[in-house]
Amino acid sequence: MRIVSGAAAWAAARASGAASPPWSVAIGNFDGVHRGHQVLLAEARRRAERSGGSSAVLTFTPHPARLFAPEKAPPLIMSLARRLELCAAAGIEVAIVEPFSRAFAAIEADAFVRDVLRRDLDAREVVVGYDFSFGRGRAGDARRLAALGAELGFGVAVIPPVAVGELPCSSTKIRELVAAGRTLEAAQLLGRAFEIDGRVTRGAARGRQLGFPTANVVPEGELVPKLGIYAAHARLLDGPAAGVIYSVALSVGRNPTFAGQAGPGGISVEAHLLDFDGDLYDRRLRLEIGERLRDERRFDSIPELVAQIQADVERVRGLSLPAVER
Repeated sequence: MRIVSGAAAWAAARASGAASPPWSVAIGNFDGVHRGHQVLLAEARRRAERSGGSSAVLTFTPHPARLFAPEKAPPLIMSLARRLELCAAAGIEVAIVEPFSRAFAAIEADAFVRDVLRRDLDAREVVVGYDFSFGRGRAGDARRLAALGAELGFGVAVIPPVAVGELPCSSTKIRELVAAGRTLEAAQLLGRAFEIDGRVTRGAARGRQLGFPTANVVPEGELVPKLGIYAAHARLLDGPAAGVIYSVALSVGRNPTFAGQAGPGGISVEAHLLDFDGDLYDRRLRLEIGERLRDERRFDSIPELVAQIQADVERVRGLSLPAVER
């Protein structure tokens, strides 16, 4: 996937002959790249293929809420890099990452369509969700976009709501489910397990002392599940045996048995990889989280803690975790 910093940069590349038009452009934040987003991306790709052009996403960083109400901004489900990786996996050829600034937010709705979508991107097809809004004060909506598209000569597809059973596919709903520890339901909406990507750092090595060495993972995204113990998979993302997957007993918590030993922000993400023997320091892992096993709790003695960890590990061994892509 080609990644371009903003619509103006794409326009300059086109003017120099270094880029062909992204005939079909999907617009959104795409946080989570969930099943609803996947329908939108598939439609953009289908329209591009039908017209013989290329497909693109127009996305934004930071999240618009970070600009206007940072204290109310939702925790991001994943990093921008992971979002773009999943868009590429969905077959999208170009990502236009627009820096979301106050100047960009001040563009009037009609000017956004005329100057950004039509002039800079040379879009011939635009694909958005049913709740899409744009322009200063979010004055534009999908209906206005369709009217302007007809006037300016590009097609508009509006994707209706997507649901799995009674659960709506939305980033907001996924955040709610993950925060409640309902990670298996979140996975249904995502179309894959909820993930935590991060690099392994050195901790207190207490797990190794207890006989259950753990990888202390610093999350790259902002959303972590409700504190507790989970069954998971760990995928090695770099270094020797990259791509290999291990079953994991995962702790997301504050280490209540060892007061004051939690990680940054007071929360530690610690993964015990079953049947793994090696050095993971400074390597990146992807934790693909399955069932929540129990709450975290404080133990009165080390032997009691060790016995519970052993029980957690045996339970993970006995579980049939959701399948993961190899």
